[in-house]
Amino acid sequence: MTRCLLLPLVLVLASGCASQRLAGADLDRVRRPAFISRIEEGAGPKSLVFREDSAYGGKLKKLEPVEADRRLTVKLQQAVTRFEISERIRVNTLTQLPREYPWTRVVDPARVASVLESFLVEEVPANAPDYDLVTPLGADTIVEFVVQEYGMRSQDGRAGAYVRGYGRMFTLDGRSEVWRRPFEVDQVSAKAEHLDPFKVGKNPDLFRQALTKMLDEVAEVFVKDLTPKDRRGGPPLPDMPTTAAPDSVPGVADQPSPSQPPEQELPAGELPDPDPE
Repeated sequence: MTRCLLLPLVLVLASGCASQRLAGADLDRVRRPAFISRIEEGAGPKSLVFREDSAYGGKLKKLEPVEADRRLTVKLQQAVTRFEISERIRVNTLTQLPREYPWTRVVDPARVASVLESFLVEEVPANAPDYDLVTPLGADTIVEFVVQEYGMRSQDGRAGAYVRGYGRMFTLDGRSEVWRRPFEVDQVSAKAEHLDPFKVGKNPDLFRQALTKMLDEVAEVFVKDLTPKDRRGGPPLPDMPTTAAPDSVPGVADQPSPSQPPEQELPAGELPDPDPE
């Protein structure tokens, strides 16, 4: 069993912390791994800001907390796609692994995505895939990353992003699990800098920046887990081609800033303006 995950900026609070360390001997037996990254149905994005924290009541005025959360959820959806979230963990983990066996023998991610229809993650709920579909590609082991919930929440007037899920490795022959790492990254629990929900309402990219930074740090911990020190090792093998990690949401940066809302009436779908600096 391993300790719960502790990241530089945000605290990981994995309830029960049911982790399993990857043994070097188990990794030595892996011949050809396939990487899968997915988001569970209904994982998010979720806004739990206004309904769970009465500190914003005065700012909302006539706007009901439930409606304010609904509007913020729409903004979070605009900030980052489900596909970018799932791919970011996979790509950033894979590209940081050492260029040695078995990581230089990973099944082509494009072929894995094709047989599992992973590119449809925006239209089709990302339920647990049929792992047997990957066997004909030559895979003997699955490395899977799953996002179970993500969004924003608030406590005592301080809001932040959060994400939880797990990573695991298991064999296709027998489904024997050899590694598991749950994570729950929560800026509010970690007392990180306040992520103003009203600023996010005007600039959703602020949420994307916070979330992707947390995902990158989770990937760094996954890399450490997947490089145990007690393996036999061997000579480095030729590099495998990789793709760059996504660092922006197409179209978001190019969108014009929303116009200043009227002082007395909020435009449809908008939140109140943030307080002046």
